[in-house]
Amino acid sequence: MDKIIRYDANNPSDFYDQADFLALKNSNIPATLAGSPGMRFDSADAAAVFFARELDYIKSKTYDKQYPEFTALKMFPVTHEVPEGAESFTYYGYEKTGFAKIISNYATDLPRVDIKGEAKTGYVKGIGDSFGYNIQEMRAARLAGKSLDTRRGESARYHIDLLTNTLAWRGDKANKLIGVLSDDNGIPVMALTPGAASKETSWSKKQADEIIEDVKDALTLMDDTTQHVEVPDTFGMPSDVYTALSLRRIEGTDVSVLKYLKDNLPELEFKPCPELNSTAVVTNPYAAKKGSATPGQGVGILYKYDADKLSIEIPMPFLQHPAQNDNLEVKIPCESRVAGAVIYYPMSALIIVGL
Repeated sequence: MDKIIRYDANNPSDFYDQADFLALKNSNIPATLAGSPGMRFDSADAAAVFFARELDYIKSKTYDKQYPEFTALKMFPVTHEVPEGAESFTYYGYEKTGFAKIISNYATDLPRVDIKGEAKTGYVKGIGDSFGYNIQEMRAARLAGKSLDTRRGESARYHIDLLTNTLAWRGDKANKLIGVLSDDNGIPVMALTPGAASKETSWSKKQADEIIEDVKDALTLMDDTTQHVEVPDTFGMPSDVYTALSLRRIEGTDVSVLKYLKDNLPELEFKPCPELNSTAVVTNPYAAKKGSATPGQGVGILYKYDADKLSIEIPMPFLQHPAQNDNLEVKIPCESRVAGAVIYYPMSALIIVGL
């Protein structure tokens, strides 16, 4: 953003966005504020500078704000390869084919390997919201000697990040966006078998040995399906299941089920994820539907953390536009452009339903 610097003997480094300054100045709001003796502004320009600085501070705080409860952008690689102006893009979903063999010195029958690719089209959608301050809120902030409330800007960022996270997990069929858990993304799905005693698939009900067997079956299925090509390094599981396995000891030992898995599968990182819980109806398509008699199912996902295999594509991250005048209010529009999940190698992941 273009910024101008105004030197002041009492505050020698007043930075503000020139576009915000001009929007405020042209709104006549600063002239109104400067006309009130209680505001203690020397001129309309001084009032415009003051509130432009306020907006710059709010925007900076909003950009810096992080929401650790949204896990999609931490669990999967995030890319920005698609131009922000694009409405759609083409990529290829690949499957490795062929094999190698031992050869003689003069062999001429070298086996051919290749990749089987299928062209796919992804789509980019804009999401947005806004926040603002009216003239009375500006008066009150000035009189109280306080800054404008930064929480409005943070709320705008929060809701865009919330929707981005939801689209990354679940996608949106109506807008042709694919998510990590979409039923049309090509990732294989493994359904767990019920436990012998519990007759349920949930790991909160199964015996420790049955849980360990489920993990082994998932790893074996991925290994067999891909002919030993894909080797996962991450296992995302519902946060409530993660907690339960952390506190549940294997019978006759002081070792928890989760510690046993971590100790014996050191190459695999186990991550808790609330969006995979059986009650996470917004992000988990297998969760219980409202009014449904069928209980929801927790979901696990086994995958390789590699942007060449799967990524969350965000052509344009969260952006705050210059202020706009709207009658007695100054409004800041915010937007982002997202494309959901881009899955180049669907077989590099496995969705496990029933946790």
